[in-house]
Amino acid sequence: MRAIDSHIHFSTEKGYLVKDPKVIAAMEAYYRTKVVMKTDEEMAQDFIKLDIRAILLPIDCETNTGWPFAGNDYAASMVKRFPQAFIGSFAGIDPWKGEKALQELDRAVKQLGMIGVKFQQCVQGFFPDDRRFYPIYEKCVELKVPVLFHVGTTGAGAGLPGGGGFRLKWTKPIPHIDDVAADFPELTIICAHPAWPWQEEMIAVLLHKPNVYNDLSGWSPKYFPDTLKREIGGRLQDKMLYGSDYPEIPPQRWLADFEALGYKPDIMEKVLYKNTIRVLNLKV
Repeated sequence: MRAIDSHIHFSTEKGYLVKDPKVIAAMEAYYRTKVVMKTDEEMAQDFIKLDIRAILLPIDCETNTGWPFAGNDYAASMVKRFPQAFIGSFAGIDPWKGEKALQELDRAVKQLGMIGVKFQQCVQGFFPDDRRFYPIYEKCVELKVPVLFHVGTTGAGAGLPGGGGFRLKWTKPIPHIDDVAADFPELTIICAHPAWPWQEEMIAVLLHKPNVYNDLSGWSPKYFPDTLKREIGGRLQDKMLYGSDYPEIPPQRWLADFEALGYKPDIMEKVLYKNTIRVLNLKV
């Protein structure tokens, strides 16, 4: 196993999150890539060929966007059908669905074997530290599963008038992630992406809160700011997880650019798989 990709999305027609053609076109322009829909088998082969095991991150943003959710059962079936490609899946939970969200979370973990909960606040339209959603985190603590929050800018709506209505304020590390980490010290929190333009805030939270970690998806490592590069090889080497943000960022591109940074072998091993195994308590 070359690595564990802790942050991937669906490249299949059924699973692909964005359903609005205007938003898809804007994301293609933002990432300078073409969205190509694949079969389930083709998607799995993208990781099998690279000797990578990946973690699926479905997103339920139905309330805020109206986009239909492919379902957690679909994600769980991908893990079951293609174990050489997918080592696990987080549950997509829409925080606005109230009691139904809690019931789905419980079912996803206990019956489907899902290993965490994925949120993308821009497309779901909420602040993580809104106390209306604290029962979800209480349930996560009870179930002993982590939550993953999006931090920093997003390709969703980028370049559209008004950013497509998606607001970046929902993804600021301080105060929103920091407050949840303080109020739920037993909750494992993973922040997705380098958090630009609030990278310094993200580093501060990572240093201050033992229960917060960072996956490095969504950016090519060659564009990481120098402060982040130093922390990866220094104080935060045990808190950083490899993630690509597939299909927007190809795993092979991310890995090649990361290897070019010249970290020592022990740092590479921690980021590429050891930290993920420990933080997510994976059975590999």
